[in-house]
Amino acid sequence: MYQSIVFLPLLGFLIAGFSGNRLGARATEIITTGLLFVSGVLSWAVFADIGLGHGQASAPILSNWITSGGLRVDWALRIDSLTAVMLVVVTSVSSLVHLYSIGYMHEDPSRPRFFGYLSLFTFAMLMLVTADNLVQMFFGWEGVGLASYLLIGFWYEKPSACAAAIKAFVVNRVGDFGFALGIFLVFVLTGSVSFDAIFAAAPGLAHKSVSVFGFEWDAWTITCLLLFMGAMGKSAQFLLHTWLPDAMEGPTPVSALIHAATMVTAGVFMVARLSPLFELSPVAQGFVVVIGATTAIFAATVGLVQNDIKRVIAYSTCSQLGYMFVALGVGGYAIGIFHLFTHAFFKALLFLGAGSVIHAMHHEQDMRNMGGLRKDIPFTFWMMTIGTLALTGFPFTAGYYSKDAIIESAYAAGAHSSAATYGFLMTLLAAGLTSFYSWRLVFMTFFGSRHVTADEHGHAANDDHAHDDHGHGGHTPHESPLVMLIPLATLALGALFAGLAFSGDFIGHRFDEFWKGTVAENHIMHAMHEIPGYVGYLPTVLMIVGFLVALWFYILAPGTADRLARANPVLYRFLLNKWYFDELYDVLFVRPAFWLGRLFWKGGDGRVIDGLGPDGVSARVIDIARGAARLQTGYLYHYAFAMLIGVAAFITWYLLGGVR
Repeated sequence: MYQSIVFLPLLGFLIAGFSGNRLGARATEIITTGLLFVSGVLSWAVFADIGLGHGQASAPILSNWITSGGLRVDWALRIDSLTAVMLVVVTSVSSLVHLYSIGYMHEDPSRPRFFGYLSLFTFAMLMLVTADNLVQMFFGWEGVGLASYLLIGFWYEKPSACAAAIKAFVVNRVGDFGFALGIFLVFVLTGSVSFDAIFAAAPGLAHKSVSVFGFEWDAWTITCLLLFMGAMGKSAQFLLHTWLPDAMEGPTPVSALIHAATMVTAGVFMVARLSPLFELSPVAQGFVVVIGATTAIFAATVGLVQNDIKRVIAYSTCSQLGYMFVALGVGGYAIGIFHLFTHAFFKALLFLGAGSVIHAMHHEQDMRNMGGLRKDIPFTFWMMTIGTLALTGFPFTAGYYSKDAIIESAYAAGAHSSAATYGFLMTLLAAGLTSFYSWRLVFMTFFGSRHVTADEHGHAANDDHAHDDHGHGGHTPHESPLVMLIPLATLALGALFAGLAFSGDFIGHRFDEFWKGTVAENHIMHAMHEIPGYVGYLPTVLMIVGFLVALWFYILAPGTADRLARANPVLYRFLLNKWYFDELYDVLFVRPAFWLGRLFWKGGDGRVIDGLGPDGVSARVIDIARGAARLQTGYLYHYAFAMLIGVAAFITWYLLGGVR
């Protein structure tokens, strides 16, 4: 059964990739989607058996992969409670995205390729979460990077999509370099890359020093920092976050699959899987908290002023990932994974709901050109409202149980860590900002009156996907087809009830029975029960404040936000331009890299290698031959004159010093 879960998506990719054009788009859609649903059903069965039931964890070995000296890497599937959670998240969201894409991409001529890429990504992600060793995890890690590159740049005829795909690929390589170094260091320290062997050897190496980059470091501190560098890239954390908003250039189903529920959570999963190592390094844990908290507040501030509906949700994703890392950093590994689990439902719901809005608006994404859509697409409106309630932590929705638990855990850990106190303050403030920009999206999109700026052809002025409109511009918004609405309704159930249904298992009274020692345990779960009662109400209070401010700005007193932006132009531009990170990186890295590339190309390759090498030698031979050819005129008096000059030169040399 485990093999079927992992390899059915691979089978779908192979069918779509090699036979998609022969089978046709409709057959490819049905086959790949059907295989994903089978994988999803099997994943829920594993979740019920391993997590909710009494099934035992296992790691069946499929085959030996690498044997080189002391390095042995087996291809095995590690199935435990943590894996079961990730299997459910990956396959459930992926299968619903496949189904949704049948409607959303129905006009695209390259549907077999698209569905093949989706299945390839799902296979790579499943390989990552079922890995039993670091090398196998790295294989899945790079696989999802490749698939994301293909999916972000799916509309490769658009320069912006190609640039976004390359940007995502390059930024992730920065993090992956650190991840690879961390894997190498783990092998140096323990002599193994297998998780069981690493976890067994780790306590004996506590406080051991190792020389890295010419400095002496605590072994597990530098190892965890390098490993976390990989998580920062893949999960779009502060400083390595710049690729995530640009990745919205891909089709909306891609945004839901990769950048809401699966790929960006790979870093969270990796830290949770390696929690026994992070528990040995309080410094690394503090760094994780600081980065996570900074990401949460940074992305929340930027999300306040974005106008592209998908970019608002993208920055929300970035912020929520910061929450997860705060939980992991304070030792609440189960809490972080619980938020990953609930977040998958309501964030995928929001992205797919945004896709339904974009579909209704004929690929318009600018919220300033929307408004009043709740009457035209009422079902989508209610689904987006449910997703917003869950995201903002409305009582008894999924986000209420997981996000509030993160804030409480940071407060509880603050008694022993200043980093945790910082995490508590930033996540608490981000909760209010999240409520504001989430309701801002709802109010701008579904309330008020619609204002569309159209060109002479009737297409929306901000039509990012005009290549796909097939001439159907300028029409009344309408509800999406049933094949797109069914996934929304399914995800809405998860957004409403996943927290209520599973909080007892993930972080409640069944904690030990559910996790069975899969993630490291510490005092934080007990410390959370001793915090003051008012702390638990603070996130809800800020959620209400954020809602009321958004209500005033966009419903009760329209134009207030515009006046505020005009009154504070510097701050507004600062947030609108995303703290100018893209411009800063352009100056610090992009331009110097291009300058260096041109130097090596024009100067090194062109002038030195080609100039002095093959091209230079051949050019000089040609020059000499051309010069010699000029001497061969065919006139006798030219040759006699040359002979006379030679004789004169010889006599001159002879008289002046040739013979003594």
